[in-house]
Amino acid sequence: MALVSMKEMLEDAKRHGYAIGAFNVLNIESLQGILEAAVELESPVIVNIAEVHFDYVDMEAMAPVVQRAAQLAPIPVALHLDHGLSLQTIVRAIRCGFTSVMYDGSEYPLEENIRRTRQIVEICHSVGVTVEAELGQVTGGEGGSKEGTVAEPSLFTDPQEAAIFVEETGVDALAVAIGTVHGLYKGEPKLDFDRLAEIARRLDIPLVLHGGTGVSDEDFKRAIQLGICKVNFYTQTSIAAVNRIKERLRREPDLIKFPELLLEAKIGIKETVKRQIQVFGSVGMCDRPNPLCSGCRACQLGRSGFTEEREKIQAEPTATIPDEELVEIISRVTASVLREIG
Repeated sequence: MALVSMKEMLEDAKRHGYAIGAFNVLNIESLQGILEAAVELESPVIVNIAEVHFDYVDMEAMAPVVQRAAQLAPIPVALHLDHGLSLQTIVRAIRCGFTSVMYDGSEYPLEENIRRTRQIVEICHSVGVTVEAELGQVTGGEGGSKEGTVAEPSLFTDPQEAAIFVEETGVDALAVAIGTVHGLYKGEPKLDFDRLAEIARRLDIPLVLHGGTGVSDEDFKRAIQLGICKVNFYTQTSIAAVNRIKERLRREPDLIKFPELLLEAKIGIKETVKRQIQVFGSVGMCDRPNPLCSGCRACQLGRSGFTEEREKIQAEPTATIPDEELVEIISRVTASVLREIG
């Protein structure tokens, strides 16, 4: 089927009490591992391409590959820009046919984060693209260091600010900082479940957990019960891929067949993704009486997440946006920039 709307995916997860895994792709093998795992477990899945990984993966080249793979997969797949840091990157992702983007303005003060995020929501919603944002800061970096990182409580999401932020920006999903970190955690993560419960009480949109590596199965399940509907999970899949390659080379130090090592990496990623899908509770969500893949409008229409009648644009293999839509986007961006510089 065609790529589907992450908004409708997460609303289904929120309604039925499970979470959808969002896994980063860097090449075709990582994509294959993720999709094979999701297909075998009949689970919806979110494929992330992160701006921090642009040194390793060409977004414009990889996006059509994901779109074609999604067309061949019998499950709902969303293509998501992870941690987009600028308007330019967001527009590039829209142009590539992403069904959702995350704008990360968490480094800015609240008012500036609101202003920048609201601008991006306006642009994205005009072409039916879902927007995730972050409030508070999940520290660390993708992959992280071997020593690990510790969460900083002073950077956790404030529930009252979260309510203001969502009201003023109109975002579709919010990534919250409650004790996880990007990359490896130094010690054992201690999630602030009381904070999460209060945020969920104040908001009526799906919540997102970044920095999933190191979190226990029990903590994941409790967080999902309290409102987490999407979990970003990368570092452990990377470790699994590397470990499979190391083990193969330990057994066969003279191996020179590069494709064999890529296959090992794919297997490591697939095994890790399957395990996390089971923890997140999304197994079989495509094989129930009212599954997401036949119940939501995106799946019924086989289109790329456009929710208004005037925006029924069929997703093509290249997933390009018509020129008139792109002109509208660029016009909005230009007007916003001109307002900024006075």
